[in-house]
Amino acid sequence: MKATEYDLELDARGLFCPEPVMMLHNRINDVQPGGVLRVVATDPSTTRDIPRFCQFLGHELINQVEDDDLFIYLIRRG
Repeated sequence: MKATEYDLELDARGLFCPEPVMMLHNRINDVQPGGVLRVVATDPSTTRDIPRFCQFLGHELINQVEDDDLFIYLIRRG
């Protein structure tokens, strides 16, 4: 994923549930509506929690990739 594909990034590596989603809840507000936030996490529970977060709050999960021990998400703010 290139830097031009997203507006801001949240680095949640090394954090465990519920911290990545709590940080996401705050960081998504720093993105303009329609903008894209890239989230990088190491906690496997984010594969469950981040899609639910997006669905519940009306954000679009554009992409979800697992790369070795990293979980990378692109989220368009609703």
